[in-house]
Amino acid sequence: MKREEVRFGYEVFDTAESLQADDAALLEAARKVTAKAYAPYSNFLVGAVAILNNGETVSGTNQENASYPVGICAERVLLASAAMLQTGIPIRTMAIAYQNNNGESDRPVSPCGMCRQYLAEYETRVKQPIRLILSGMKGKIFVIESAGLLLPLSFGGADLK
Repeated sequence: MKREEVRFGYEVFDTAESLQADDAALLEAARKVTAKAYAPYSNFLVGAVAILNNGETVSGTNQENASYPVGICAERVLLASAAMLQTGIPIRTMAIAYQNNNGESDRPVSPCGMCRQYLAEYETRVKQPIRLILSGMKGKIFVIESAGLLLPLSFGGADLK
């Protein structure tokens, strides 16, 4: 038997003011766009804003539905929009923020498993890591150098060959 491990590191910032100016601006945009989320059932509004390699920005918010499986997360709304509106242009950095109307919004949360899979494949598709900035409306911020790090041993297109 052989034992292997998967580990990764990430940066932790105490406040948005600790970030570089462009990262702070991207995070602020993600926090603001949460207001456009449609989350009448969970009251958990998520906003995502990305800067692409060409300098353009794309945003997305979660869109819930009374039939819960029909809803879609902010990250996948953003990625689908980027793929359609800016075909083939890699995403440099994506900021994801949330407003929890049922509680606190003061710590980073990470994308769900389905979004992790979508992010990992998007990175493969455009051949570039997507840097993530994760935060609530205040408090600590996590910066992860590649979204793919969130899904070790992921399933991908190569597995279908």
